Amino acid sequence: MPTPATGLLLGLLLAACGLPLPWSWAAFLPLALILPFIAAAPTPRHAAGRAFWVGFGYFGLHLWWLGAFLVNLLGFPPLGAAAALLFALEGAFLAAAAFLATSATRTRTGRIWTLAGAWVILEWLRFLGPLAFPWPTLGYTLLPSPAIQIADLGGVLLGSVLVTLTAASLAHASTEWQGQGRLPLTPALLAAVAWAAALGYGLTRTPGTGPEQPMRVMRTTFDAFGRATGSLTPEEQFTATRQASLNRPDGSVVIWSEGAIRAVTRPQPGQTIPDYPGPGISGVGGTDLIPLPNNQYRTEEFNTVNTLDAAGRIQSVNAKAQPVPFGELFPLRPILNPIYGLLERNLGFALGAMPRNLTPTPLNLNGVLYGAYICYDSVFPRVARTLVAQGAQVLVNPSNDGWYQGWGVQQHFNMGRVRAIETRRWLVRSVNNGVAGAVNDLGQPIQTVQTGQELQTLDVRPRLLTGTTPYVRLGDWPALILALGMILYGMTRRERDF
Repeated sequence: MPTPATGLLLGLLLAACGLPLPWSWAAFLPLALILPFIAAAPTPRHAAGRAFWVGFGYFGLHLWWLGAFLVNLLGFPPLGAAAALLFALEGAFLAAAAFLATSATRTRTGRIWTLAGAWVILEWLRFLGPLAFPWPTLGYTLLPSPAIQIADLGGVLLGSVLVTLTAASLAHASTEWQGQGRLPLTPALLAAVAWAAALGYGLTRTPGTGPEQPMRVMRTTFDAFGRATGSLTPEEQFTATRQASLNRPDGSVVIWSEGAIRAVTRPQPGQTIPDYPGPGISGVGGTDLIPLPNNQYRTEEFNTVNTLDAAGRIQSVNAKAQPVPFGELFPLRPILNPIYGLLERNLGFALGAMPRNLTPTPLNLNGVLYGAYICYDSVFPRVARTLVAQGAQVLVNPSNDGWYQGWGVQQHFNMGRVRAIETRRWLVRSVNNGVAGAVNDLGQPIQTVQTGQELQTLDVRPRLLTGTTPYVRLGDWPALILALGMILYGMTRRERDF
């Protein structure tokens, strides 16, 4: 089979383990084929080529729904192929990592280990910067397994370390067996010990105890495109969600989804939202006018989540930490302005820029601290980590998943489940066209609803928890140190190559 075709096939096999399926925890098996495939390339340049096709296949299947999203957004099926540009870009990043890893390593088994560590480092880099896109992170494949509970020690990236370390151990053993006719026990023993420790840790975790906070969450089914273009008026959504919020249990806090309230100015504490059925938490979005010199103004999009008291007065505000690249944040305007202009004419609305919130803070309502973050923020562990480090007792994720297609909705929900494990906090979600409900501090869905054409409500009772996990205190350092350890081990291998 030609090398590009082999790389694509291996990438597709790995991506199949990244889908929300019960056997996704076995992602180390296709990766154990990928690492020696790249490591066996005759030169670093050839290794980069092999890695590119692996990455293209991996991202292409894992994120196929982006193509469907573009078709739905732009109304012209051929433009769905534009998603392939992202797949190629991500493949290029993996190719660059493979080139560097293989250039710095002298032996084939050494390359296997440097590639495994470099894979984790590359995943970490995808979490950084305004254009970050960390969607396909290997650690999420462990979610069907008790091993995912190690996320409270080192985050989802520690799960990625377990996957890559296992794959490298298997690939190392297989490579030496093929080259020297002997099966080394050390790599296989290392993988077995790592999995035994992870499973043992996961199986002994128990749910935290604390007071319950009744909440009413909801799943709405408004057309995300219709709302963005103005064909769906804010009053329609406000009226429907208000009606669904009434007559809830005593003491219950109502949670509305991302952008459920549209405002003409950026919300401030003390401002009143008329007829809002507080106490509750709601997304508030809109476009603000920012004054400039000489009586000029510029527009700036805002996307916030707010706590409101029983009278509808805003008590606290937190803005979105990570705007969606090319959805809420539009880089390189001078260069890409013709493309942006074409999109604006086709969509029927302006593409407004939204600043990043570099200092997310918990929301306060009646003495309870809520770690509330918006939609895409749930993909970034640092956001939930920051909120819990400041005392948040429960995570709240208002979201609008109406933009996603296919298994993108479930992938987004599953990533949020890992945020609950990393911080040992319950997670509550109110969404538009997604998965609404409650997840406990072990990442287990307790009450959820994800289908139906009518507005649906759930009355959930998450527990308010305190304390911090090693991951909240240390962040990604444990995973990064282990990844660097794999790289250094690979670089110092000196055995005869085969």
